[in-house]
Order: sequence, then C-alpha cells, then structure tokens
Amino acid sequence: MNATPSQNPAMKDAILQVEHLSMKFGGLVAIGDLSFSAKRGEITALIGPNGAGKTTVFNCITGFYKPSEGMITLNRADGSSYLLERLPNHEIPARAKVARTFQNIRLFSGMTLLENLLVAQHNKLMKASGYTMLGLFGFSSYRKASAESVELAKYWLEKADLVDRADDPAGDLPYGAQRRLEIARAMCTGPELLCLDEPAAGLNPKESLALNTLLMDIKNNSGTSILLIEHDMSVVMQISDHVVVLEYGRKISDGNPQSVRTDPRVIAAYLGVDDEEVETVLTEVGDEDVIEQLDTGPDAAHGPGTSSSYLAGPVSDTVSHSEGERVTVSKGASKAAQVDARAASVASKPVAAKPAPAAKPATKTATAKKPVAKAPAKKAEGVSNRLAAPRGGKADNLTRIKGIGTVNEKKLNEHGIFHFDQIGAWKKADVEAAEAYLAFDGRIAREEWVKQAKLLGQGKETEFSRRVDAGKVATSHASGKAAPGKTTAATKPAAGKRGGDK
Repeated sequence: MNATPSQNPAMKDAILQVEHLSMKFGGLVAIGDLSFSAKRGEITALIGPNGAGKTTVFNCITGFYKPSEGMITLNRADGSSYLLERLPNHEIPARAKVARTFQNIRLFSGMTLLENLLVAQHNKLMKASGYTMLGLFGFSSYRKASAESVELAKYWLEKADLVDRADDPAGDLPYGAQRRLEIARAMCTGPELLCLDEPAAGLNPKESLALNTLLMDIKNNSGTSILLIEHDMSVVMQISDHVVVLEYGRKISDGNPQSVRTDPRVIAAYLGVDDEEVETVLTEVGDEDVIEQLDTGPDAAHGPGTSSSYLAGPVSDTVSHSEGERVTVSKGASKAAQVDARAASVASKPVAAKPAPAAKPATKTATAKKPVAKAPAKKAEGVSNRLAAPRGGKADNLTRIKGIGTVNEKKLNEHGIFHFDQIGAWKKADVEAAEAYLAFDGRIAREEWVKQAKLLGQGKETEFSRRVDAGKVATSHASGKAAPGKTTAATKPAAGKRGGDK
C-alpha cells in the first residue's frame, strides 16, 4: 500500500491531500468532487452547515467509508505515502498514523483515566508480550514497555490538566474534561494526523478555552497536525491556520480564517439566512471588499474545480448520512450557489438596463447600484393583477407573509404588487411570472404565499404574521400589524436585523 511520495511542489508540505473525493450511497450524493489539502504542523478546520457532509469526509479519511471516487493521500514525516482509500481501515491508524475522535464521546466510562490511555497503547504492549501471556511472568521487555506506556499516559493526562484524577472513573468527569481525555487517548497512539469531530460541541466558554489551549499545545509541541470539524467559531477562528467550507457536499471556500469569514458565499450559506435576505445580510456586514466580491462574480480560486463530476450538475435531491440522517435539498437551496448566480447575473446585465440617476459617476461600485430615489412601479409581464399604485395610496405589509422579506417586498412593489388580495388571487402563470423577477424557483408554492395572502386578506392571522406583529421579525413598516389597505408608512428596518428571527 506504500506509494512513492509526490514530487508536486504544492504537496511537499501537505500531510493530507484530498483529490476529487466523491461519496455516493446508491443514487444519493453526500460528497461531490471535493479537493483540499492540510499542511503539516497546521490546524485545518472543516466547517459548514448541518448536513454539509463534514463527518462523511472524516469517515472516508479514517476508513469507515470507502469513497466512490477520488484519492486521499497521507504523507508521513519519514517520506512514505499512503493512499488511505486503499488501506484496510485497521491499518490507517497503525501504518498511516491517523487517529480520530467522534461527535459522541466514546470513552470506557467504568475504567480509570489512566486505564483509558493504556488501552490506546494496546498494540505496543501486546507486541512487547510476544502476543502471548509472557507479560504475566515479568519479562524485562514487557516491564520496560509497560513503564513507558504509563509514563506516556501520565504525560498526556498532565497536558490535558487531568493528572490529579488519573485514578477516577472516566464516567465521573465533567463533559469538558471527558472531551480532553478523549483527545489525550488519541494522542497516546502517536498520530501524525489527528482528526477531531466537533471537539467543542456542548462546551461552555471556559471549557472551550481549555480545549483551545490543549490543541495549540499539540500543534506547537507534538509535531501532530490537526484536522477538525467544528461549529464553534470562537474555536475555529482563534486556532485554525486553514479553513475549508462545505455546503451540500461541495467546497464553497478554502483559505485562511480571515478570507473565509469575509467570503460572501460563506456568509450566505453558513448563516442560513432566507433566500430573499442574502443581499441584506451581505450589505449589513459592512465590508466593502465583501460586497465588491459579490458584485463582480465568484472567485475562481475558491470552490471545486471544473472536473467532470462537478460539471455533471447539482447535488442530488437527497443527501444521506451514516446515522440515518436524510437531508432534502430543494432546487436552489444552496445559498452559496445563489450568491454566485446573482453575481453572474449582475455581471451579465448591460449597464443600460439598470435604472440609474443621470448624474451617477461612472466609477460608482455596485454597492450603490440601488438608486436612492424610489423607482416607479414596474409592470411584470404575465402577472395579471398588477397595479400602477397601491389602492388608497397605502400598501399592505407584505412582510407578514412568511418568505417575503424586506428585499422581496420592495421588488414586489416595484412590479405593481401591493396588497394581500393580489397575491391571494395568483394563478400558476402569475406565480411563474413573479418567480422570474424574484430570482428563485419553487419558493412561492413551497411556503404557500397564496394561502397565507388569502388569510391575511380576510383579516385573519398566521403564526408568522403574529411574530411580525410582535416585532420579532424585521419589517419595512413602522407597525408590524396592518389590516389590508391600512398599512402604515414604510420605514427602514431596525439596524442589526438580519433576515428575521431564525
């Protein structure tokens, strides 16, 4: 299973190289054409929303799954290389020196802390005993190996700040201490790559700080590289050297923590905002560079390469995981893809097609592409009941309909839609015409805009409209509740609101 170390200069410092990794469960695609590398002596974080496929990647690296496609190369410090997808899973920790922890703690709760760490050195002790009962007779080679194992266990107990409880049952430890003990146990196997699956899950701030200290100590003093999955951004941003972001099994960003945290695709995907609020969230970030990236198009250096599997189309409609979790992926569900599509749309539109004040400077960036003055209401072709202006001069508060945020309300108003009864009367052709300028497919039917609008048009309430009325969701109106035709004057949403209360 040994392979000649790669001569590619880009791989000289890489301890792990994942190339075009795909994992399919029957017709279900969990990972699609994923490529990234983890450098030696660094902490690489793999992040993304729930269901993005992070644990599936770990399972492929550590041998629990054999990938459908792709290559996973582990380069050891002695110059040897291993193709992990070809190794039997029990040889990955033994020969390639890869260790891992799991989302759920898997300690031997009835054993002491010291015994848990000695179990991790079972192979070394068995070898010293000649794989027989010679250890029972006190052979010198076994006594030496046993003493070394105890010293190594004490060393990592001290590093994990647990040496005072070495003789206590592992099950008696607080949750945060159990997490550190599990990492100490993994380190007793002498790994060159340590894979940690959500090590900070469930930890309080004090426990997260202790975890950070332990991981930085491992990185700086042990020579072990770390690959971790984590949702706690205080951990990721403080200790990571390199961050890879997944969404629905695809890589959407790859770089240092600062570049990733300001990537518009990551902001849209990881915050999990509503489709129509993506633009609002990006604007409220307030970083000019971020908004310019969004308006000029996707960064070709980020995301998967244009391999045949990526060009074949989007991820399947359902993503499956080993624990039985099934995530339904609706058409257009990828927030990162929406950002890319919007950026491409902005880049492809002719300048003349954009309404703009006559005196607007030619050098104005796309951040100010929305004119200050209100544009007259546009008429949407195909929408049968559009109006030139709201009846009685006052529009209904359309943000009381779930799925219509402040951005989409403005678009609807610009296209002559001001009242609940207009949306409530929409037919299939009207819905299709509206979706054409709202830039998403299926949302109107999926969130039942027409049904909600009919109820609100009759003066009734919905669960979502009550949240708006209570001030829990951002609205463009001074007062959340407003009867049809009686909406108060529009006002700017309160600062700091991002796409409503999630």
